[in-house]
Amino acid sequence: MTPEDYMKLAIATCREGVEKGQAPFAAVIVKDGKVVASAHNTVWRDNDPTAHGEVNAIRAACKALGTIDLDGADIYSVGEPCPMCFSACHWAKLGKVYYGITIADAQDLGFQELTISNARMREEGGSPLEIVGPFLRDECLEVARLWKKLHGDKTY
Repeated sequence: MTPEDYMKLAIATCREGVEKGQAPFAAVIVKDGKVVASAHNTVWRDNDPTAHGEVNAIRAACKALGTIDLDGADIYSVGEPCPMCFSACHWAKLGKVYYGITIADAQDLGFQELTISNARMREEGGSPLEIVGPFLRDECLEVARLWKKLHGDKTY
């Protein structure tokens, strides 16, 4: 599979979450060419403001692999990770973060994003994480716009 295929899987996972009334964020974690986790945002379902797609995917990947060290794995996220999620990616020792929509795009959807880009967090924090994005932004925007159409008044 290619990076495009993995991001399309993240988009499909996001669509599943949107159809269940969740926010339009999801992530897939890949290690050694294999998908080890795929998860969408479950903030409203779980009444947990930390249940972002990236955090849920990291939790699932760590459980599946029996470790907190995801060195050598990459994450494909529909949205540019927020500061909490970027930090979780850093602490999990992920190698690359691929993201679709930007923090500004999420703000345009009505989300109360902190406007600290992943590039800035990487630079100021000295993180070795590689950042690739926006990546397949139009496809990611499509599922985000579906969420806006179905649930646009439901933001955090």
